[in-house]
Amino acid sequence: MTNFLKQAEADLLAPAGITENQLQQVLGHVLGKNIDHADLYFQSSYSESWSLEDSIIKGGSYNIDRGVGVRAMSGEKTGFAYSDDILLPALEEAAHAARSIDHHTDATPVKIKPLKKSHELYVPVNPLNSLNEAEKIRLLQSIDACARQIDPRVIQVNASIAAEYETILVMASDGQLAADVRPLVRLNVSVIVEQNGRRESGYAGGGGRFDYQYFLENDRALAYAREAVRQALVNLEAIPAPAGTMPVVLGPGWPGVLLHEAIGHGLEGDFNRKGTSAFSGRLGERVATPLCTVVDDGTLVNRRGSLNMDDEGTPTECTVLIEKGILTNYMQDKRNARLMGMKTTGNARRESYAHVPMPRMTNTYMLAGESSPEEIIRSVKKGIYAVNFGGGQVDITSGKFVFSASEAYLIEDGKIMAPVKGATLIGGGPEILTHVSMVGNDLQLDTGIGICGKEGQSVPVGVGQPTLKIDSITVGGTQQ
Repeated sequence: MTNFLKQAEADLLAPAGITENQLQQVLGHVLGKNIDHADLYFQSSYSESWSLEDSIIKGGSYNIDRGVGVRAMSGEKTGFAYSDDILLPALEEAAHAARSIDHHTDATPVKIKPLKKSHELYVPVNPLNSLNEAEKIRLLQSIDACARQIDPRVIQVNASIAAEYETILVMASDGQLAADVRPLVRLNVSVIVEQNGRRESGYAGGGGRFDYQYFLENDRALAYAREAVRQALVNLEAIPAPAGTMPVVLGPGWPGVLLHEAIGHGLEGDFNRKGTSAFSGRLGERVATPLCTVVDDGTLVNRRGSLNMDDEGTPTECTVLIEKGILTNYMQDKRNARLMGMKTTGNARRESYAHVPMPRMTNTYMLAGESSPEEIIRSVKKGIYAVNFGGGQVDITSGKFVFSASEAYLIEDGKIMAPVKGATLIGGGPEILTHVSMVGNDLQLDTGIGICGKEGQSVPVGVGQPTLKIDSITVGGTQQ
């Protein structure tokens, strides 16, 4: 953490000649008689993206963004202002605007101590510099060539890479001074295949808190290309999905996105404080079968959703949300934890310095059980095996969700049969886990592609789960 702090101060404060003492004075002026908490959030971000279509580079971008957000909180009120200039006069002006929610003008001394307890979950390397321009282009071209060589039915390949390098510094009125240096990379591959006039698509990708070399190790980028083609070819053979209420087996890994949406958002502190979540006021109650234990873990090494500290400077942790079916905790930031009389869990996240933090997920997943995936499949007389998901919609208040499966198969007499197209899962978050009858021993996390949206803010996240059997869920399809 000390090295992160030195790097953050050198990158964010030194160019403007701002000292820690000056920051403490600014923070002291934000505080007042009725201000419960205040903080300064500095961010520097370098990002780029490269995209290939029709075997040629079609797009690219490079962005630099720097700024500071100032926040003051009084009860349920929040004053917030930001500046894209990291200069002392701009900082003082933003501080004056943020503290306008309190009419008292007395300054409060603030004593700051660098955060000692933290993690080092990733190497603070700048991923944008890990390959030169020619190497980035060759990487995309190799993905395109690999996908096209697999099968002549591949008629279109889109590939993209993206990288981000962020430096964060947080000073808070509770005495916290913390910093983080965050690399992030992502690679996406989508293909379209055609046979006898029928076109289908497939997608794969991954990433995490690495540099671009991650995609070159073990031919990982080419493995994504092969997976995208495999999915597309499977969909070429898919028959219309059945409709009705039936058992559904969810595959491991990315299908955890259903858990993220249908369950995870409903366990974020702000929704529960306001009473708008289907899980509000239900701590200590059974919300799932005893087979289900769900955690949110921001401490996994190099994972896309992991952080050394959250965006309020609190070290991330592994929070058990549901333990053996019992609702045990919500995900909290400082504001909602204070208002609910609970402990913060290191889940405060924000898209940038221009946004206020709120409780958000990091890496959310269900722990492994004892059943083998083969045993789970054998237990189903007739149902659906959903391996991958596309889009979905969730209503936080009711918990109702609709998810479309991008890769799914029929299960008949305990065997995986023909692939199906057009399967959608329809249900309610608070009920779905009460129908889980088997949990696999094959926990997997996603490959590093998750993006979570909430109130207009997007942040990187991770999801995961083992193979799950849901005894009864409504499947929307085309066959009755």
